[in-house]
Amino acid sequence: MESSSTKTNAGLLSGIRVLELGQVLSGPFAGVILADLGAEVLKIERVDGGDDARHMGAAFRHGDALNFHIFNRGKKSLAIDLKSDAGQAALETLAASADILVHNLRPGVPHSMGIDGPALCARHPRLIYCEISAFGHAGPMKLRPGYEPLIQAFSGLSSTNGGPDDPPVRIGASVCDQGTGMWAVIGALAMLQQRHLTGRGGVVNASLLETALVWNGQKTDAFVNQGLLPVRHASGHPGFVPYEAFEAQDGPLLICCGNDRLFAKLAAVLGKPEWSSDARYATNRNRLQNKDTLLTELCPLIRAEPRQVLIDLFESVGVPCSPIHTVPEALMQPQVQALDLLQSVPGEDFRLTGLPLSFDGVRPAYSRAAPRLGQHNVEFNMPSPEVPQD
Repeated sequence: MESSSTKTNAGLLSGIRVLELGQVLSGPFAGVILADLGAEVLKIERVDGGDDARHMGAAFRHGDALNFHIFNRGKKSLAIDLKSDAGQAALETLAASADILVHNLRPGVPHSMGIDGPALCARHPRLIYCEISAFGHAGPMKLRPGYEPLIQAFSGLSSTNGGPDDPPVRIGASVCDQGTGMWAVIGALAMLQQRHLTGRGGVVNASLLETALVWNGQKTDAFVNQGLLPVRHASGHPGFVPYEAFEAQDGPLLICCGNDRLFAKLAAVLGKPEWSSDARYATNRNRLQNKDTLLTELCPLIRAEPRQVLIDLFESVGVPCSPIHTVPEALMQPQVQALDLLQSVPGEDFRLTGLPLSFDGVRPAYSRAAPRLGQHNVEFNMPSPEVPQD
C-alpha cells in the first residue's frame, strides 16, 4: 500500500501565513491543523525555553518532549522577546504579512502588550485574529486562566462521565483543548471567506468552556427544556437498550441495538425470540422502563460465550457490536491500518497521527518535523537565540 506520507500534500491553504503564539495544546493544535493543510505557520516562542510543551515529559527527540513534536509538526519557530521593543517591532512586521494569528496567551497579556484583537486588527485590517481562552471573552471569569481538567469539572462535563456509582470522571482525551483548537480553525476559515468578500478580517473568539458546554449540549438541553438531570451510564446510552458494554467469557463487548428491529435480531440469535413480543421488551421505550430486568436475563447469555463467537453471531444478522480494544489492539486492526493515519515525519525516525480527513482520497502529508527553538530566525532576518541544537 502506498503511504499517504509519500503522496503530494494537497496544500489547500498554500499561500496563507499564520502566526501562532501558542502554548502547550489548544493554540498549537489549531496551528498544526493549519500547517497540515498547507499554511505557513510561524510559531512565535519565548527566547527562554520556548513553548512549555517542549519540556512536558521526558526528552523524546532533540531535547523536546513527544507532545511538542505531535502538536508542532510542520511549523517554523521564531524565538522573539515580545517584551522588548525589537521583539514588538518584529511581531508588528510579521502581523503585516500574516493572514491569521492564533494565540492562547494568558487572558489580559495581549492587551497589556498592545496586541489584543481590536488593537492589532485596527492596525492590520486584513488580519484574522483567533483568540483562545479558558472561560471565554465575556463574563466575570474572562481573565481567569484554566486547564483541561478544570474546565471539564467547571462545565459539568465530568459530572456526566463514568458509571452511576462512580465519582465524576475526567474524559481521558483533551477534548476541550483540542476541540477549541478545531473551533478556532473553523472560525478562521469562515472569516477567510468573509475577507474574500469584504477585504477585512476580524476577531474570532473561542474558549475551552464554550467547547465543553457544546460537547455536553444534549445533556444541557434536556435539562433546560425537560428538567431532566443527566444520569451517568458508563458505556451505555440514555435513549437505547441494550446499548452498552457487556462482559463476554473472555473480554468486554459493546452491543448497540439502536432500534426495535435490531433488538429482535439480537433476541433471535441468542435463542430468545419471545423477547420481541414480551410487553416489557417489545419496544425501546418499554425496554428503557425495564432495563434492569432485561439485563438480568441478557448478561448471563453474553457471559457464557467467547467474545469472538458472539461477534460472529451478531454480525451474521447485522447487530452492531465491537470488542473494546486497547490502544495496541486498535492499531493492529486491518481497518485502522488501511486508513494509513500514522504518517512518517520528514527527516525523523518516528510516526505521528495525521489529520482525520482526506481530500479527493488523499490525506494531507507533513511538510516538516517540529522545529527547534528559533530554528527559523535567520530566515526572517532575526538574531538567532542562544539555544542548544541537540
